[in-house]
Amino acid sequence: MNSRPRSIVVLTGAGISAESGIETFRAADGLWANHPVDDVATPEGFERNPQLVYQFYNQRRRQLLSQEMRPNPAHTALARFEHEFDGEFLLVTQNVDNLHERAGSDKLLHMHGELLKMRCLNSKLIFDINEDLDFDTHCRCCRSAGNLRPHVVWFGEMPLHMNQINNALESCDLFVAIGTSGNVYPASGFYQTAKIRRVHTVELNLEETGSSFDTHVYGPATETVPQFFDQILQPS
Repeated sequence: MNSRPRSIVVLTGAGISAESGIETFRAADGLWANHPVDDVATPEGFERNPQLVYQFYNQRRRQLLSQEMRPNPAHTALARFEHEFDGEFLLVTQNVDNLHERAGSDKLLHMHGELLKMRCLNSKLIFDINEDLDFDTHCRCCRSAGNLRPHVVWFGEMPLHMNQINNALESCDLFVAIGTSGNVYPASGFYQTAKIRRVHTVELNLEETGSSFDTHVYGPATETVPQFFDQILQPS
């Protein structure tokens, strides 16, 4: 990257929120909080046992709303950069938490949904939620129980905002992936779109992933993210 970028797309994954204490839930054995992924993170699992799925996401929501959960320096560095950078900027996150918003990010898309939102199965309307959700919760629009689900993208479902994300990738000159493997979707797809257009690609990750980004910076996100984005803001 020989010149200051004019348009930047940033993708964040679980690695950036892990440093705030957000549990990834996905263990090495493929279980999510001791549950098979098919039971708690697929439409079929929700159809089989909605109460189990509600309980799983209630647990995650309680963790997010706990007093201990706060944005970390990586979140705040991205928010600060967004407001100081004079070019185009888009932050795309795979995370369903609200730590980017709490840090001050505005130009933000949640491609996997949001933990603090629920969706009506009938009308598709989306509502905020800060408390537990279960099969007896009455929907605000249709006034019926059992019509609500977490507004989270499950395995087998299409990520959100893909047209807007792809449009940004096709016009950017820098793509940065933070705390996410560059070898799996969606980072791999975003990387391929960027490389086709000869966009400079950067990976900021805790450890080596074997990906083919142009630039690799390894270390905790709380250290690498502020350093990297502060450098872009420095006068050339």
